[in-house]
Amino acid sequence: MKQRGKMMDLLYRIYQFVFKIIAYFLPWRKPEIISGENSLLELPNHLKEKAIDRVLIVTDETIHSLGLIDSLKRGLEREGIFYTIYDKTVPNPTITNVEEAVIMYESKACVGIIAVGGGSPIDCAKVVGARVVRSKKSIPDLKGVLKVRKRIPPLIAIPTTAGTGSEATIAAVISNSETKEKYAILDHGLIPMYAVHDPTLLVKMPPHITAMTGMDALTHAIEAYIGRSHTKKTRKYSEEVVKLVFDYLYESYLNGSNVKAREKMLEAAYKGGLAFTRAYVGNIHAIAHTLSGFYDTPHGLANAVILPYVLEYYGAVVHKPLAKLADIVEVTKEGDSIDLKAQKFIDAIKALNQSMEIPVKISGIKKEDIPEMINRALAEANPLYPVPKIFNEKDMHSIYQLISE
Repeated sequence: MKQRGKMMDLLYRIYQFVFKIIAYFLPWRKPEIISGENSLLELPNHLKEKAIDRVLIVTDETIHSLGLIDSLKRGLEREGIFYTIYDKTVPNPTITNVEEAVIMYESKACVGIIAVGGGSPIDCAKVVGARVVRSKKSIPDLKGVLKVRKRIPPLIAIPTTAGTGSEATIAAVISNSETKEKYAILDHGLIPMYAVHDPTLLVKMPPHITAMTGMDALTHAIEAYIGRSHTKKTRKYSEEVVKLVFDYLYESYLNGSNVKAREKMLEAAYKGGLAFTRAYVGNIHAIAHTLSGFYDTPHGLANAVILPYVLEYYGAVVHKPLAKLADIVEVTKEGDSIDLKAQKFIDAIKALNQSMEIPVKISGIKKEDIPEMINRALAEANPLYPVPKIFNEKDMHSIYQLISE
């Protein structure tokens, strides 16, 4: 049995190595960024120049009710751009959300999509686009890597949180409410055409959401950094993200009206997206997705809680990169060993969580659900994620025990 496990680990590493080589030849691109205070007002003119004259706005009820898209609507009307709004997106967007939005897109003869919100509306909008160009495929058919293989209709991502970096990535995560499954669709065609980074849209974001989404950005950067598929560029992005989060997240949490802090956290989320869309995430995300699938646990909260446990569980294999991050956020002193620096970095993450009242455990995990969650986490992580240490069933069980109340 032990020999079989070693053989499977070897096969997973071969898969990851081959995929890393292939990745160099894939069509990576970035969205065009429209940034700065009130930059949302510039978007309608950009759409007019691109002859995008009929759009579906994908958002959620809270964002719509708060009036965050009112200025966008007025701008579209001034430029003669027709819009229709789908605002039923839920925190972990479902297949039902996507299919309802697709019907609206097609019935109104839309030619573009504007996503306004956190990762959920942006992910929902991405999959709407995928279904439009792959109308004969169901959403489960698109699950996994490079199943879309077509550029979706023009997509504009307007984040109202600073965490997911979804405006920069090839990924969209969708939930199946019937099976409690949450899975990713990964394809270069999903990368938005434009991303609007307007920090004024974030000033009313509640502190607890600021905390959770910011820790999501940190998790993206760290998993991309410690994984085996990082590149020189993704390492640079990750280091910048970690520094930005430690410098500006707590200030954003305390003082939501600090526009500079909000702008810096938007930058952190975006660069975190650039890092992990190329270098991938890891076991932390695989576990977090099961919690969202089974219990609708907010993704950022799950990542924040799980992050220090998994980093400690990895042990010495991640100490060198974590030591480098510890130096970057200046929690070390001269003479500290690599092991001590790594532990100081993990302790700094715990302290940041505690300062923002993020719990140390996930409540509500049912013992009878853990075996299936382990199966799903392993299926997501292996062989795709180039993790520093490949987890087996025993490893996963240990983590679920550690994070459970």
